[in-house]
Amino acid sequence: MLLSLHIENIAVIKSADIDFAGGFTVLTGETGAGKSIIIDSINLILGGKQSRDLIRSGEESAQVSAIFGELSEVSLRALEALGITPDEDGLLMVQRTITAAGKSNVKVNGRTIPVSMQREAMKYLIGIHGQHDNMTLLVPDNHILYLDEFAGIGAELTEYEKTYDQFCELNRRIAELSRGEREKAQRIEFLRFQIDEIESAKLKPDEEEQLCARRAKLQNSEKITQLSRAVYSSLYQNEKGTAALDKVKRSMKALDALSAVIPAAEELSVRLDAITYELEDIALTAEAFADDSDGDPTAQLDKIETRLDEISRLERKYGDTLPDVLTFLEKAKEELESIELSEEKLAEYTETREYLLPVLAAQADELSERRAAAAEMLEAKIVEELAYLDMRGVSFSAGVKHRVETDGGASYARRGVDDVEFLIATNKGEPLKPLAKIASGGELSRIMLAIKTVLADKDSLETLIFDEVDTGVSGKTSQKIGIKLRDLAAKGSAQVLCVTHSAQIAALADNHYLISKGESGGRVSTSVTPLDTDGRVREVARIMGGINITDKLLETAREMIDEKI
Repeated sequence: MLLSLHIENIAVIKSADIDFAGGFTVLTGETGAGKSIIIDSINLILGGKQSRDLIRSGEESAQVSAIFGELSEVSLRALEALGITPDEDGLLMVQRTITAAGKSNVKVNGRTIPVSMQREAMKYLIGIHGQHDNMTLLVPDNHILYLDEFAGIGAELTEYEKTYDQFCELNRRIAELSRGEREKAQRIEFLRFQIDEIESAKLKPDEEEQLCARRAKLQNSEKITQLSRAVYSSLYQNEKGTAALDKVKRSMKALDALSAVIPAAEELSVRLDAITYELEDIALTAEAFADDSDGDPTAQLDKIETRLDEISRLERKYGDTLPDVLTFLEKAKEELESIELSEEKLAEYTETREYLLPVLAAQADELSERRAAAAEMLEAKIVEELAYLDMRGVSFSAGVKHRVETDGGASYARRGVDDVEFLIATNKGEPLKPLAKIASGGELSRIMLAIKTVLADKDSLETLIFDEVDTGVSGKTSQKIGIKLRDLAAKGSAQVLCVTHSAQIAALADNHYLISKGESGGRVSTSVTPLDTDGRVREVARIMGGINITDKLLETAREMIDEKI
């Protein structure tokens, strides 16, 4: 569950630290005090979209940190699959920093992770349900998600999706191979032209590099000949007899004669003898540089330039480099072979699809059966919950319908062949209609709460946050919503947090925080304060009575808190 929250430089909050407990917790305060800022801060921890407008005026960055503990086995396994593990105390610290420059940094226990991983990890720990979530009820495409969660068909759905992906890939390949014969003939002709053009050039992977080196040598042939011969004459042989090798040999003779008097001179002679071999090899190798050309250099250069032009033309058409051209050639051959063998491939893919179709149909039928059975149970439970929340006489339907193609066959999609839509009649005897046409804001809040209550046993979230779930309701209904939230905390999640304007809901909480706005240092700032019993009494009385808080209001507030009906 969420143990603590640190907020720094978010909107009008300079710095705030909130320590949370388990059970049912409410956050209250006057309109504009900053309750929505708390929700915005938690959304950043969830990996929500950042906005520069969230950063406190005059500051360059903002930060939100959250510490989670007492994690369930389900959450631990899910986090471990993402490579995220708590510290030695079983705690998980998530820190999000945003800057005015639009940058964002996320750390989990000091390790930097991408926002995408943060978003994936947090969906196992915390969920926020507010007016936006209520609006999702108006989108029929979302209804199947609620029904599937209630039906508990996650494993079956995963297996179906694997089969569906294979089925779609086979359809794609079959469609590709079933192109018109004329189109295929044109493509074959074009591919053969490209292949013949490249193959006729008889290219080699390193040919261009070798040609460029050869061209550079030919362009400098006169200089190469002059310098290599200079090396040869200086080291090995020239008409004047002044080559280095001649001088070394004369020095050897002198050392041989000297060795008769000084024995150490013999070793020097041996060393010079070794040098003669090295000098001779260097001189002859250098001379070969000048003899490397065969025939007229100008004619050879013309031949090389012609070949390089041919290679350049092919590179402009088929790739940036010669290896790219050769890679294109191989791919063209593979495509040509694939098209020429398309009839064989088409038969193979069609046969595989025919084998896979009954498997897909059986898996989809199983999903449909599970949904139909779950829909009946879901309808009964939601009607029961809505009756408790003062929506008696309501009829609710989780309609499951099979999609069909124009030819009457099943229409398969990512989640099977079913469309699910929630229909409701808020008054007895009225026909069922889509939620968007019937439900008011307050009714949507209660319907969402009813769904969450029914799904409580299925939901593995550590913390549930309800943002103004009491919108559009008051009095006894608000009190019942509060009881449901309290019960939800007791039987489902470890923790339920609720931002509320309802005195009835606030009185039922296990923990109560006051969000207030004040002035400090010439600037407005929001603070979050945990309330003791007396503080709770005053706040509940304020919610009921507004400006004038009488002794009677205080007495009533205390009775509400003490009773916790």
